[in-house]
Amino acid sequence: MLKTLYTRLLSRRRSAILNSRQRNPIAISEGIPGNLRSNFCISAVESGSLLSATISVPNIKRVIKNSGLECEDGFSCIRTVCPVCTDKGDHRESIYINKITGNFTCPACQHLGNWNTIEKFFLNGKTVRNTKEMGRFRENFLNSKGKKTEVSFPDGLNPTNAVNSAQMKSLLEDIGLPTEVETILMSQGAQISSNLNEIFLPLRDVTETVVGYKVFSVENHSERTIPDNNCSGVLMHKPTTIGNRKDSQNAILVLNILDFLTLAVSKINYVIICLPHGLKSLPQQCLPVMERFQKLVLWFNHDSAGWDTARHFAKKLEEKRCLFVRPTEAHPTPFCALCHGLDLKGILSKAEPVLHKAITTFSALRQDVLSDLQNIDKVQGVKWKRYPTLSKLLKGHRKGELTVLTGPTGCGKTTFMSEYSLDLALQGVTTLWGSFEIRNTRLASTLLRQLAGQRLDENLSAFDAWADAFEKLPMYFMTFHGQQPIKVVMEAIEHAQYVHDIHHVIIDNVQFMMGTSEENRQVDRFWRQDAIITAFRTFATRKNSHVTLVIHPRKERDAEDLTTSSIFGSAKASQEADNVLIIQDKRLTSIRGKKYLQVAKNRFSGDLGVMPLEFDKEALSYAQKKKKAAEEKDRDEAIRD
Repeated sequence: MLKTLYTRLLSRRRSAILNSRQRNPIAISEGIPGNLRSNFCISAVESGSLLSATISVPNIKRVIKNSGLECEDGFSCIRTVCPVCTDKGDHRESIYINKITGNFTCPACQHLGNWNTIEKFFLNGKTVRNTKEMGRFRENFLNSKGKKTEVSFPDGLNPTNAVNSAQMKSLLEDIGLPTEVETILMSQGAQISSNLNEIFLPLRDVTETVVGYKVFSVENHSERTIPDNNCSGVLMHKPTTIGNRKDSQNAILVLNILDFLTLAVSKINYVIICLPHGLKSLPQQCLPVMERFQKLVLWFNHDSAGWDTARHFAKKLEEKRCLFVRPTEAHPTPFCALCHGLDLKGILSKAEPVLHKAITTFSALRQDVLSDLQNIDKVQGVKWKRYPTLSKLLKGHRKGELTVLTGPTGCGKTTFMSEYSLDLALQGVTTLWGSFEIRNTRLASTLLRQLAGQRLDENLSAFDAWADAFEKLPMYFMTFHGQQPIKVVMEAIEHAQYVHDIHHVIIDNVQFMMGTSEENRQVDRFWRQDAIITAFRTFATRKNSHVTLVIHPRKERDAEDLTTSSIFGSAKASQEADNVLIIQDKRLTSIRGKKYLQVAKNRFSGDLGVMPLEFDKEALSYAQKKKKAAEEKDRDEAIRD
């Protein structure tokens, strides 16, 4: 019986807690000790009471606009009119809704709350059952916000202008600051302790209300902030020289008073801002102060902690408008630079975007994605006319990719690759051939015969016409033959790419660049091949050019099919490749065996499959069968061109 009573009481207690969470989730969390609050917040988020999973920026803006109130989309916040505490007259209080957390800040009464607690007021009570309930919600909301109170300085302080000039000069010299700082302290409304050992500077929020202060110790150059957590104010200095110019939209963010005062007298045409809690934190309540700036330069400590903090703060401030003075010995903090006689403007000019040039966002890619979707055929690449099945599988030949072709010895890799490249060259793909296995004369003879579709040694009268047609193709040949070092080959490729705008590079084959010199014998051959693959992968990406590598397979049993694991060397070749093509030759292992090309990897579309290879010995061609009339038409067009 006691057990049953205990269970009922526990159930009622649980229901009461859940109901109270729904009525005022923020107030509940504020009453929990700090060491337990994080665990509470996690469970509250999961239950949907503290931070609703449905909160999104588009949803917030839609609700505000539907209410008829103004909505200004900023970098980190959405600014609008407070629907609760704004008077019915001309005075309209603003609130700032954080675009990441959904929390809102009301500078008018220094209140931080959750979007769910104020959303119902934008909906004009549509989610509330009656007017009486709406009035109760409004009363509870206003009571929870409290009243705004301005922070006052402790007793016993003196305004800066009340301090003797000689004493002030001596004080600044002891700190290491120029005497011009006295003017900055006066403009900031700073106050100094009677024994001249502490300086108090007020922190102001977006409404210019004093909400706290920083205390600087003259003796040990330390500082503290009142309040010590979640202060919504900053120190801000606007040079008189910039007025309303465009420079007023740029600001430099620093962490301490010394850096703030140093930049304030440096005649740099930036607004100078000192954050309230240094590296410790950047409260959400401070973000509205910085909404009006188009560019923010974060000049923090020249160490790893400063860099890590800058990247974290930049996410709150919107990364695309943030630059960072990278932490090095040559780029110290402003006060350290002043002590060492370094050029502050020179250091500031070295500020770099927090977003690395190799990193981007979807916003920057949006139009490119739309363009790709609208021009899907061009994105897929150049189609092969002689290999329609290959075009169906790979979709096309695209720039910036790496293709690996492998197959058993004598299966016709070079012959296939010749026609593969000829098909593309006929469509304007500028090609560079690197044939290390056979001489260029023999390679050119094969290409010419494939273009003509007949044996020219038996029809020499047609040689000049076909040779003239071949000369018009955008095809170039490297003069290397046999073993060549990768460095020399890459220099030639880089030169050809720059001069001739090469779009397709063919290397036949990779093993001829691995070298047989004495020094190369001391290096693992797999490591050498990995270095070659890396060099070509980097070239393809950096120069936006397609690279095709012919690589011999490892020795496998003739009866077994080749796979991506059969490629000679380590797995790097197949890993780095966008496309892996394998010629499977079953003619010697089966009575009815045939030769076919297998697409074993296709990173673009993922389509895999096989293409039969039927060899026409007269034309040295693997082209798939087509009507004779169409074939003769293509030949005639090639001759006319």
